[in-house]
Amino acid sequence: MKPITMLLTTSCLATMLAGAAHAQTGVPADAPVPGGVDPTIAASEDPEAVVVTGTRIRRPNVTSAAPIQSVTSEEIRLQAAVNIEDVLNRLPQIAPDAQQNYQDSDGRQRIKLRSLGFERTLTLVDGLRLGTQNGVDAGMIPVAMLDRIDVLSGGASSVYGSDAVAGVVNFILKKNLNGINLNANYNFYNHQNKDNLLTPIATRAGFQSPRGLTNDGGRVDVTLTAGKSLFDDRLNVSGFVNYRKADLVPYDSRSTSACYLQEAGQDGPLSCATSTYTQYGYLSPRGGSNNGNVYANNPDGTRSFVPFGVGIQANPYDGYSYQRESDRINAGGFVTLKLSDAVEIYGNGLWFKDNSYNRYPSRALSFTAYGSTPFSVNCNNPLMSAGQQSAICGTAAGTSASIPLDVRYRFNALPYSPDKYENTGFRGVAGVRGQLSEAWSYDVAGVYSRSQQDVTYGPFPEFAKINRSLNVVNVGGVPTCQSVVDGTDAGCVPFDAFTANNNSTALYNYLFSGRDGTQGNITQLFDVVANLSGDLSTYGIQSPLAEQGIAFAVGAEYRKDRFLGTADSIFREQNGGENFQLRQSVKEANVEVQVPLVEKQRWTHLLQVNGGYRVSKYDTNPDTFSTWKVEGLWAPVEDITFRGAINKAQRAPTVIEIRQATQRQYNQATQSQDFCATTTVQVPDPADPTRTITQNVAPRAPIEVCRATGLADSLYGSPTLNCPNDQCTVFTGGFTVDPETAYTKTFGIVFKPRFVPRLVFSVDRFLIDIDDSIGYQPYDYWQEGCLTSGGDAYFCDKIVRAPTTGILFSAPATNPTSGYIQQGTTNTYKTKAHGWDFQGQYALPIDRIGTFDWIFAATLTTLSGNQESPIRDERDCTGLYANGCGQLIPKWTHGLRTTYTTPDKVASLSLNWRYVGSLTNAKNSGDPAVGGTPADARRTFYRIDPISYFDLAASFAVGRNFSLRFAANNLLDKVPPILPGSRDISLTYNNTIPARYDSLGRQLAIGATVNF
Repeated sequence: MKPITMLLTTSCLATMLAGAAHAQTGVPADAPVPGGVDPTIAASEDPEAVVVTGTRIRRPNVTSAAPIQSVTSEEIRLQAAVNIEDVLNRLPQIAPDAQQNYQDSDGRQRIKLRSLGFERTLTLVDGLRLGTQNGVDAGMIPVAMLDRIDVLSGGASSVYGSDAVAGVVNFILKKNLNGINLNANYNFYNHQNKDNLLTPIATRAGFQSPRGLTNDGGRVDVTLTAGKSLFDDRLNVSGFVNYRKADLVPYDSRSTSACYLQEAGQDGPLSCATSTYTQYGYLSPRGGSNNGNVYANNPDGTRSFVPFGVGIQANPYDGYSYQRESDRINAGGFVTLKLSDAVEIYGNGLWFKDNSYNRYPSRALSFTAYGSTPFSVNCNNPLMSAGQQSAICGTAAGTSASIPLDVRYRFNALPYSPDKYENTGFRGVAGVRGQLSEAWSYDVAGVYSRSQQDVTYGPFPEFAKINRSLNVVNVGGVPTCQSVVDGTDAGCVPFDAFTANNNSTALYNYLFSGRDGTQGNITQLFDVVANLSGDLSTYGIQSPLAEQGIAFAVGAEYRKDRFLGTADSIFREQNGGENFQLRQSVKEANVEVQVPLVEKQRWTHLLQVNGGYRVSKYDTNPDTFSTWKVEGLWAPVEDITFRGAINKAQRAPTVIEIRQATQRQYNQATQSQDFCATTTVQVPDPADPTRTITQNVAPRAPIEVCRATGLADSLYGSPTLNCPNDQCTVFTGGFTVDPETAYTKTFGIVFKPRFVPRLVFSVDRFLIDIDDSIGYQPYDYWQEGCLTSGGDAYFCDKIVRAPTTGILFSAPATNPTSGYIQQGTTNTYKTKAHGWDFQGQYALPIDRIGTFDWIFAATLTTLSGNQESPIRDERDCTGLYANGCGQLIPKWTHGLRTTYTTPDKVASLSLNWRYVGSLTNAKNSGDPAVGGTPADARRTFYRIDPISYFDLAASFAVGRNFSLRFAANNLLDKVPPILPGSRDISLTYNNTIPARYDSLGRQLAIGATVNF
């Protein structure tokens, strides 16, 4: 459906629904409500009404000692978001992600706090785990079902267990619904394509660059919810169904991605990436008198050849997905049954199915994609003209002789070959909770989560089929495959590679059938959590200077993760491997305590200390691990609160990381020369430049470094250390990975001045320091580290030599038993993330005019990087990109929303300012630790200027039961920064960083909510 048509249809539907809804007086049920959540308050007066993020203790008016940013449902509506990704990408604490905007995405929406990786961010729903770290997909949560999102900065392992190293993202869902609600959103891109620095480069390459206004990329999000309370509200049953769909936006729809921009060397000339796979064909004899010549079919359709070059070459990425086509169905249900204050039974289930597609042009691939043997064509092939036969076969033209041939062909008008990603999953929760007395409450819950991903890669033709389709003979004037004549392949269809624009459906069906193998994985989480919370105020156990007593919680948890790697027979036939199953379980116990020491005294308004401790035992590690937290709050007066927290957080390796560490494998070595061996090279003979002589080259490493690897001095320089015939194997796996440990600290101050009512502002310092970081390292990382560090034991200890021979690699026929270099997932040294968070909100009501509301959130990052070893310098990638700095974290980012609401709360108008700070190429940083040396400094494309985006939103309550919303995100239609070699920076070929910047232009949105 065209975007404009969809917009008009949605508007008409909204008007009809408004007329159908009962018009009533009073404040509408879905009226715009300004403001967010007080960032210092994590619970309401009713402890059973909400989920408290960051603690298992249940008590009213819990004040958080750790920074929590909350995004309310009203804020989400103003953003016109259609998925969780849209919401999270605006939060300064979260590394932006764009699952539907880059080629390597698997379609799952995973969250990365502080750019520390999704493995270090714990994702919760109502305080319980969403799923395993390897299988989390936050996209299963419809935005219409969100009551709020809490983002807790800093470690929280003592409360929630492993994985909460960078922090916690807790999705609080709407429950106990009554009535029927329909929430619909539609948005699309409205972008003006203009000439830019890429335009002349694309034109020179023969590629079109679009111009003018385009409307595309429509996305639909519709959620229907229904609920009913029964038996005096003791029983509530509710559920929802959500449907989402996104249309394809190809690369060639934007002038900024008219071709993939490349730069020759550093600061060299710019050019477009080109492909030899064109609709005109690419043919090159690999034998005979014309060996090595390259031809293309004449675009005019005549059976003649033209030189291959500009006008013939193709844009390899023009049809790639800038926004991937996708569709998703989410559904869920909730039930609560309150038998008494002491017993409330609850349960809920979430289910989803998601399909997304990466598409590639359908092509007959070069023989080099299969091996070293070229295709073969007979020189009397009737599909070739006499001139073509002569060009390919030379003197053998017209005979039955065969010539080796490289053929490459793109079928432009035939269906694209899509990679299909299908994600399905279910999450079920069952529990019982209650208030045993005024002092005691309990909650016991079980979570079962299962996700399955199946990836079906786009079909590609078999080598044998292409070869048979090129061997064509004349049968009664009809070109026919020789394999049809001799009966070896009765279904063969001749491949007419000797004319332009061949788009034969029959050929496509023959070549591409039966080649779509599927691989996938299944993840499962079994989690049982029991918690007992007590408030000892009832027993008078409290400080004499406090109004509240000591509160505490004790709990136990059992958790099991499973991962199953699967593939069908077609995939295994093509790629090998085998199915496998991984598992890990943990038993944990924890305790938390809150101790108000002073409350509402003349000299101190609040003084409180909190603590927590958790012990964990994994069945994959012989050791027992513990985590803890210590928190403090001090408010000398009601207007100002100082807060601080120190956490020891830990993350156990995932089952995939354990497999990468422990699985014993033998892989082909990519480097055959030992740095302690003498090597030989061929150099020109000084006496006769037409000849070469053998020359010995001394070892790359000095003898001191070689001693550090365990090599005997007598073997130093021995050529026998090198791989024989450059064909060796490297032994990997068989190692234990311990949990990584983070000491996370947050210190902050909260202002709530009484002389400025409704103003709240907070500043918090966060320091996340991870020791023994878990990461994957190839064997050459340790080898080069040992060499360049001068023999540092941190690197050199990972190199183990055979005691007698000193070799590291063995010949292919022999499995190494003692000589190896460690490779795989392991514990490295340190990872760090430091910075400041700023939050604020202020509401200003003006009589008879309305209310102005401001919400502000910002992050100043001061350190984001790692230290590879004790003797290496710390790498700080803050504000940098490229050259190993992949986090893409500006020093400063912020969001400031200003909302005006009418006095009757019937309408609101909101303007949001999103600011993304500058980024500099790491080579221009001036920091040698990240490659920022004067010699390597770039003179072009070394800086991305800061960008401001403005979003405008309006909301109207047409009736008590109906509201209508409009939004324009990236109102000024700012184009993204253009960078050459974007694949190395953002995993995309669209010349920018789509996760960080609004790359598709202005987005217009309309939404409606109807309560029946």
